[in-house]
Amino acid sequence: IYQEALEISFHDRNIPYEREKQLDVFFRNQLLKKKYLADFICYDEIIIELKANECIIPKDIAQVLNYLKASNKKLGLLINFGALGLQYKRIIR
Repeated sequence: IYQEALEISFHDRNIPYEREKQLDVFFRNQLLKKKYLADFICYDEIIIELKANECIIPKDIAQVLNYLKASNKKLGLLINFGALGLQYKRIIR
């Protein structure tokens, strides 16, 4: 639900984005069959990862860091809709 709502907001504000963008993963310079799947990439630079948990946990932060490394991007936003209030964390690699 949050992903669909955020997509509508991006569209309404003319924010360029890709939804559910597959990210290649390499190990020892070899492309793996498995891929990461980022919820959104905005402006071709910012990874947006959405959660609906009680709070942001270190595992969620690690996930965004992995996405940043795989995509060679510098900035990620981790947004959690599951807490009593909206939580977000800016993550820089």
